[in-house]
Amino acid sequence: MNEVLLRSLTPSVLGILVRRGADFAAAEDAVQDALVEAVRVWSADPPRDPKGWLVTVAWRRFLDATRADAARRRREDRVDEEPAPGPAPAVDDTLQLYFLCAHPSLTPSSAVALTLRAVGGLTTRQIAQAYLVPEATMAQRISRAKRTVSGVRFDQPGDVATVLRVLYLVFNEGYSGDVDLAAEAIRLTRQLAAAIDHPEVAGLLALMLLHHARRAARTAPDGSLVPLAEQDRGCWDTESIADGVEILQAALARDRLGEFQAQAAIAALHADARTAEETDWVQIVEWYDELARLTDSPVVRLNRAVAVGEADGPRAGLAALAALDDTLPRHTAVAAYLHERDGDLTTAAQLYTEAAQKAPNLAERDHLTRQAARLNTRGGR
Repeated sequence: MNEVLLRSLTPSVLGILVRRGADFAAAEDAVQDALVEAVRVWSADPPRDPKGWLVTVAWRRFLDATRADAARRRREDRVDEEPAPGPAPAVDDTLQLYFLCAHPSLTPSSAVALTLRAVGGLTTRQIAQAYLVPEATMAQRISRAKRTVSGVRFDQPGDVATVLRVLYLVFNEGYSGDVDLAAEAIRLTRQLAAAIDHPEVAGLLALMLLHHARRAARTAPDGSLVPLAEQDRGCWDTESIADGVEILQAALARDRLGEFQAQAAIAALHADARTAEETDWVQIVEWYDELARLTDSPVVRLNRAVAVGEADGPRAGLAALAALDDTLPRHTAVAAYLHERDGDLTTAAQLYTEAAQKAPNLAERDHLTRQAARLNTRGGR
């Protein structure tokens, strides 16, 4: 190591850093760091251009120190701005966060995934399982969603329609999934209904209350699913039903029908029947017709096929089902149910088995598997 060379290069390197804009003290520190580094590495790997090497290393050290000092000052400024110790203000920003996560620039699935992760507290793995996609795929989706809304100010969130869609999907995830978000979705929808005079907000709240009222009867003690027709209606929450019906009636009276009001009307007709046999399926079909007109959703038409099968007989239901894409989720399960109603137990059993293999969650898979086993037993197999 040629220490004479290092000493001779020091003034030149220092001058270059100062001309580049470094203050003298910081430049001197950086050059000293570069000299120490040169002593460490040059003996094993001497550079072809010692001066250029020292300038490069010293300038990097200067930039690193400048950035570190700026970061330290920012931290000190934040400490100065911290609120005084004591109870935090009782402000609930959850609904505002829903608006932010439900920004119109996001797809509905990305908005829900981001909301579940950022506000609902679910892990990426849990969300991936809910969407039946690999965890890495969901992680990428959430990262893209975060980048999309990163430049959106807290006071520039999405619109009401998108928030309603996200609240609805979050409620459904909480209602059927492992993590209970249904009650929180109802609470936030109540907040929104109190803040915004909008019939569809009221329709969504009514729909949530009517579905939530049946929750205690949806599963047996062993965790298995109980179909609507077999549920113990004495376990339904009559107070929530009355609340939901009252909210729905007030919304319908405004004559601004939307999809959530139509769905709530269907739920109210189910809730109004004292027994499954007393269900007004004819009127439910009429509401599904309205809902199909509003949404043009194939899932709505799938549910309508079930209602037609109840109102006009299973063959009418199968005819309605035949007009739909058989790759629709739960299409095979509906076909199995209608074939069973029509007395074709062999076909129904086969379809229940196929439907179980396509089921979106374990509880539904187990239910469909038991349905197939029940029919196979009845068939003497």
